[in-house]
Amino acid sequence: MGIYVLVIWAAWNTFVFALYGVDKSRAIHSKWRISEATLIASAFFAGALGAFLGMSFFRHKTKRLKFKILIPMALIANAVLFTIYWLYMF
Repeated sequence: MGIYVLVIWAAWNTFVFALYGVDKSRAIHSKWRISEATLIASAFFAGALGAFLGMSFFRHKTKRLKFKILIPMALIANAVLFTIYWLYMF
């Protein structure tokens, strides 16, 4: 069961990473954008690593204060929750 959780988590974080890339591309080309609420929520729903890496790799939303604060908070929250999950499930 643990491997399935890990695979799903990795797939979700890859998707969140791609969300940041798509939003950056759409920002450059003045097209429809992904809302900031969606980007932040995806981080808090187990996608913080993908969000953090997406911000860094695409240099997207790195100057926005709410992203500077909330994405690292989501990363810490995700780490704590996964640690608790891992300790109690295995």
